[in-house]
Amino acid sequence: MELWFKEIDESQSGLTFRVKNVLFSKQTPYQRLDVFETEFYGNVLVLDGAVQITQKDEFVYHEMLAHVPLYTHPNPRNVLIIGGGDGGTVREVVKHPEVEHVDLVEIDEAVIQAAKSYFPEVSCELDNPRVSILPMDGIEYIRKKPATYDVILIDSTDPVGPAEGLIAASFYKDAFKALTDNGVMAVQAESPFFYPEWVKKIFSNLNGVFPVTRLYLSFTPTYPGGMWTFGFASKGLDPVSDFDPSRIPEGLSFKYYTPELHKAAFQLPAFVQALTK
Repeated sequence: MELWFKEIDESQSGLTFRVKNVLFSKQTPYQRLDVFETEFYGNVLVLDGAVQITQKDEFVYHEMLAHVPLYTHPNPRNVLIIGGGDGGTVREVVKHPEVEHVDLVEIDEAVIQAAKSYFPEVSCELDNPRVSILPMDGIEYIRKKPATYDVILIDSTDPVGPAEGLIAASFYKDAFKALTDNGVMAVQAESPFFYPEWVKKIFSNLNGVFPVTRLYLSFTPTYPGGMWTFGFASKGLDPVSDFDPSRIPEGLSFKYYTPELHKAAFQLPAFVQALTK
């Protein structure tokens, strides 16, 4: 008998694929966690029925979340990641030699363990000596770290349940305080096709706190609609005019991110631009 996974969203459309094997399944204190082996996508990490990463396409999301803000900041030494227990964002951040320390705040330790077991190429830098893993609530953590981080990355799940607080204006105010004087932040900001109300709320809340706010685009085939937005926010740095591509070392290659794409990602279709008004 064949086993198929289906992720159906509020629009009554979704993603489906055949499951070769169920590698791991657990109800953690925070969410349902499943890892499936598939023919096309490789291993797939699913939380509460929603695909988080696949071995096939995770690099797109992680590279764009990490490198756009890190190459905007002139000297990102201390980085905070909230969420991101799969380790993909950490993997990209430590490619920057100027980064001295990364704090990964992940509330669900089971995600980290599953990533280490079933996504070794994603979680490969979680044991890097520059990385500290802090199993706690990021909303509570960030309140206690004034003027600490040059870059903050919010690598969260969809903003429902406990994660809803990660798009609140009060959280963004705490993030603003946790940044250094020229600090920058990037957040995953959802699908403009399927969840425009979330995109609009995230950008509006960022815009109410930070002097510089921009939306930028990428795509991830296994996320709803494929097209995906990120929010950029800073105390003054602009991700296009202050971006210096000469900082990217020769010989360092990415699978998706390029200097040209860094700038192009901020050219928004009209319907996405409207969500920033």
